[in-house]
Amino acid sequence: MTRRSCAIYATGIVCAHLLIVGIALVVAQVFQTMINSRLKQEITLTEKSQMFESWKNPPPPVYMEYYFFNVTNPEEFLAGGKASVKQIGPYTYREYRPRENVTFLENGTKVYALNPKSFVFVPEKSAGDPEVDIVRTVNIPFVAVMNELNSYSFYVRPMVSMYISSLGIEIFMTRTVHEILWGFKDPLLSKIHKLKPDVDEYFGLMWKKNGTHEGEFVFHTGEQNYLDYGKIDTWNGLRKMSWWSSNQSNMINGTDGAVFHPLIDRNELLYIFAADLCRSIHLAYVEDVEVKGIQAYRFAPPNDVLMNPKENPTNAGFCVPAGECLGTGVLKVSVCREGAPIVVSFPHFYQADPAYINAVDGLNPNKEEHETYLDLQPTTGVPIRACKRAQLNIILKRVPGFPKTKLINETIFPIMFVNETATIDDNSASQMRTLLLIVTLVSNFPLLIVGLGIILLLVLVVVFCRNRQKKTAKDDTAYTQVSDKLDDSSEKPANQPMKNGSYIAMSPVEAQKC
Repeated sequence: MTRRSCAIYATGIVCAHLLIVGIALVVAQVFQTMINSRLKQEITLTEKSQMFESWKNPPPPVYMEYYFFNVTNPEEFLAGGKASVKQIGPYTYREYRPRENVTFLENGTKVYALNPKSFVFVPEKSAGDPEVDIVRTVNIPFVAVMNELNSYSFYVRPMVSMYISSLGIEIFMTRTVHEILWGFKDPLLSKIHKLKPDVDEYFGLMWKKNGTHEGEFVFHTGEQNYLDYGKIDTWNGLRKMSWWSSNQSNMINGTDGAVFHPLIDRNELLYIFAADLCRSIHLAYVEDVEVKGIQAYRFAPPNDVLMNPKENPTNAGFCVPAGECLGTGVLKVSVCREGAPIVVSFPHFYQADPAYINAVDGLNPNKEEHETYLDLQPTTGVPIRACKRAQLNIILKRVPGFPKTKLINETIFPIMFVNETATIDDNSASQMRTLLLIVTLVSNFPLLIVGLGIILLLVLVVVFCRNRQKKTAKDDTAYTQVSDKLDDSSEKPANQPMKNGSYIAMSPVEAQKC
């Protein structure tokens, strides 16, 4: 056997082994199962790794952009007309949210943590100076007092109304952006504070929220089930709330939005508990996106999250008292925020009933600027980009005993909205791309084996065919047919030597004389 033949046979054996092993691995999904098992078992909070450190101290910068609705025609609105507002902002703050007092519980299956948040103003990302810029908006403390007095005798309200008017307090107030956000000493609350010391005399939308946390959380680490990774076990010691009118609405579902389980599927619903909304919301898959070279799934709240209970009966539990429901696109949260009748929605009443949009001039809802969404890397479950947008509104309506409200048309009045954004930083994005490349190569290793086997098979076929062609050509040209008819010597010249009549190796050979 020649070297060429040995090489052909060896190539064939190697090719056969590669194809058999590769196809077997593809069918059995050994490497994919190994990768999935690794992700399920080891991407947990108990792993002392960069994942855990990122959970404790999130590296992507979080920015809070505050936009305010400046009221341009307060007198016209109080006279029964339609309010007109003009959006101003953004006023941007960098948010820092490290997790503190981290303590593992129950053999590492759960973890306790606080999540204090602090804010630092970022002038280069802002439209103005919050300590200088003025905004005219609804006097929320005044509205809160009127709302509280609804339960008092009718005869008490006119006297309170006259007293408030003597203080020069109106339904609309003019303050700096900084005061409305971070607090000021309110004259009406100061008077009440003297009678009821437990009532704070300061008011601000973010009053006492700089450097404080939203409650005590206990999370699942995913040690027992990877699908539970990051899910909230208890909030302030509670596994369910008591504000809403149904058990389903009171459930605390999902994570806090910072982490999700690995191996996310497009068809699943993701749940987030929003402490500031006092409820859990769900997000559904929208589309595939790419962020800094990383493929991600975009999830967003579907239309049914804030849909009217007539169209989505599961939302009936958010009507408090039971049966008193608002329309599509808004949620009354004053049940968990004592005081004014506060209502939340998406900015500019995006996805809300057109009646709320048309009740105020100056609103222009659109998906690009007002949609909340979350871009997740599906293999690891890590948020790559997040954009949480929410609007704060207040219900303004006629209150018997307060003459200034007698001509008001009931309106859900927009105050401000916040755009909370976070995008993975370049260093973390580079590490994520490297990790995903390794995962892709390892999980596709059986396909690489099959591909190599196919290449060797093609090489084997080509070499074999060429070898056969060479052998056939040699057989055809090395020998010619030997004539079986002897030459007639009588017809040849006498002086010409005789020949044997055969041609060997393409050359005539003279016959030997006897």
